[in-house]
Amino acid sequence: MIEVSNLNVRLAGKPVVRDVSFTAEAGTLTAICGPNGSGKTTTMKAVSGELAYRGSVHMNGAEIGGLEPWQLAEMRGVLPQASSISFPFTVREIVRMGLASGRSRHPEQADRIATESLAAVDLSGFEGRLYQELSGGEQQRVQLARVLCQISEPITDGRPCWLLLDEPVSSLDISHQLAIMTLARQFARRGGGVIAVMHDLNLTALFADRMVLLKDGRLQAEGSVKDVLTDRHLQGVFGCNLRVNRVPADGASFVLAHSALGD
Repeated sequence: MIEVSNLNVRLAGKPVVRDVSFTAEAGTLTAICGPNGSGKTTTMKAVSGELAYRGSVHMNGAEIGGLEPWQLAEMRGVLPQASSISFPFTVREIVRMGLASGRSRHPEQADRIATESLAAVDLSGFEGRLYQELSGGEQQRVQLARVLCQISEPITDGRPCWLLLDEPVSSLDISHQLAIMTLARQFARRGGGVIAVMHDLNLTALFADRMVLLKDGRLQAEGSVKDVLTDRHLQGVFGCNLRVNRVPADGASFVLAHSALGD
């Protein structure tokens, strides 16, 4: 379990996250949602151990501030919102960076994990391509494959491992959005835990088990998707007229991915 209690983060001397508390359980996918500037990414960075914070963040019972970097690397993998690579690395080189954690692996095992990670994000055969030559969506999937190399199993030594994903489908077409969210949910169903920063409320409704809703750095609601994804909560947070689960009054067309409802 990840337990966040009274989380406060200041950036450039200004409060960005204020007194946020929530839990994320192994076996579930927890979505952090909210408008731009609500503190979603800052919260994720604090939970992953990348930003200093006040309050407490416990991962599998341990306060993350007291863990060594290699201990955190074996417990959680982090997909940032954006990644900038200055040097001409190949896809294979980027993905294998995820293998450089404290856990030793045989070369054959490392090769297998890297190959399986690329296949999982639909990039088999891209190993020799230069990262900079890929589209934005392909680069995003390469970075996810790197995370999957780092955290290749949902449970290690009897403890759940965690995927912390900041907008994992922001640059992807709809088929890859569904594929990546299915991958994340399957990781959770196998005993791991997933926290994902999400903008797409429809994908959140399809795939998440729990929601954390933020506005102006403060927690507005936390709980099951059914309890949080309501007209009242969404209108209060986003400040516009939103309705949950209703056909548009003017009969406008919309697309719902029915195939994602079962796995």
